[in-house]
Parts: sequence; structure tokens; C-alpha cells
Amino acid sequence: MKILLTGASGQVGYELERSLQGLGQVIAPPRAQLDLADLDQVRAVVRALRPDLIVNPAAYTAVDRAEAEPALAWRVNAEAPAVLAAEARLLGAAMVQYSTDYVFDGSKAGAYVETDTPNPLNVYGHSKLAGERAVAEAGIDHLILRTSWVYGMRGKNFLLTMLRLGKEREELRVVCDQHGAPTWSRTIADTTALLLAQAGAQGPAWWARHGGTYHLSSQGQTTWYGFTEAIVGAAQLPCRVLPIDSAAYPVAAARPANSVMASDKLRALCHLPHWRDALALCLA
Repeated sequence: MKILLTGASGQVGYELERSLQGLGQVIAPPRAQLDLADLDQVRAVVRALRPDLIVNPAAYTAVDRAEAEPALAWRVNAEAPAVLAAEARLLGAAMVQYSTDYVFDGSKAGAYVETDTPNPLNVYGHSKLAGERAVAEAGIDHLILRTSWVYGMRGKNFLLTMLRLGKEREELRVVCDQHGAPTWSRTIADTTALLLAQAGAQGPAWWARHGGTYHLSSQGQTTWYGFTEAIVGAAQLPCRVLPIDSAAYPVAAARPANSVMASDKLRALCHLPHWRDALALCLA
């Protein structure tokens, strides 16, 4: 099987390039050769490579900057997945598309399930939802994997920021009224590979039964404050962590107060770790 992987230099793409190795030939062009902001280039690359599977973790993920660059965010997060899905349909290829907890507005009291109606609060969430819908409506075998609060040991993410600031400052003031589940990039990659291994073993019947949208996030929930406390404690940093309300930390893009997602549907197919266990493995 020939697998086209986008965004291999990113947090999730880096891990995917390794996790997918056992499933087939992984082709991961660098951004200079496959830039999702260049739709003509996207089409040309897919037509030249003719993959059996497209795995698309590449995205415009600068949530606040997206408010000032909506056209670029939309092109990368919505239009590019639509092009990839259209090309996949021409080839008879399958596709894995990643999305986000930010497709929800956070007003639900409990954990979001896959059938809950999305209602994004910001440009990033709107663009990712449009990308989801383009893939789902393309008439191809597909997985849409919504994840949350992604972190890892490379790139730009909350974990690395807190590790750096925790060494530089005596005190960290962190938002305590937004709830979600931190999810390690390697958890996302390994879970994706496990699902695709099942699909490879069972063929079209697996896609017919199990294709669609899933919530892929770690088990349990916390706040950004709670996540920071866990990071500081595990790394044995000397700084204090103080809770603050979102109003005390204004940002350009509104965030959902509750972005906890239930992963029961996915856990029927594979195991997902608790966020604390995954964090310990990541830091180790």
C-alpha cells in the first residue's frame, strides 16, 4: 500500500511517519513540495504519486492568528482537504483527516459525542469543521479523527511552553475554567496506525462498518491549570502554578469552556490511555 502523508514535520505528522511504517510505503513530501496552501500543487502531487491512502494531519493551527488570516486558515483547513478528498475519490483511495474539539462551542454540560451538533466559536474551528464535511461528503472510505489539546516533545505546543516558562519564572498563571483532555501526538499516531491495520486486515468490510467520525483524545479530563500542575510536578520544576479565569488572559479567538469529548465509540475498537499516563510516557 502506498500512503501519502502530509505535514510530516508537524507534531502529529512526525509521529505518523514512524507509526505508519509497518502498513506500507509512506511517502511524506516536505512542505516545499506539498504545501496545502497551494491547491494546484496538492492536486499535482496526488496525481503524480497515486496513493492508496491519504493521511492528512497538516493544518493551519495558529488559533488566534487565524482570526486575522481567515482566508489562509480556510484554504489549508477546508479547501485543501476538499481537494485531497476529491483526488482520493478519483483514485479509489481512502483518507484519514484530523479535526479538533474546537468544532464545539463548549456549552454542553457533559462530554461531547460524535453525533452532537458542532458550533465553532472561532475561525480555526469553522475551517476545521468545513474540512471534516468536505471529506465526509466526498463519497470515499474515510476516518475523521477529532482530537484535543495536542502536545509532544517537538514543535510548538503547551507542554514545551510550560516546561520552558517553568524554568524561567517563579510563578505561572494559567487558565482554570477551560476543560479538556491533553492528548499526546504519539497516542494519535499509534491509534491511527492500529485502526488502519484493522482496515488493512479486513478490507472494504471494515470501512463499511467502521468508517466515519471518531473522537480521539486521552481518557480523563482536566483544565489548562491542572495540566500545568501535572507538568511542573512531573518535571520537578520549582515554580508555583496559580489558577486564573479566562477573562484574565484575553486572546483573539474565543475558546470553548468545555471541550471534553467522549471516546466510547473509538474505545470499542482500541484502547486509549489516561492523559496522566500518556504525559508520563512522553516526559520519560
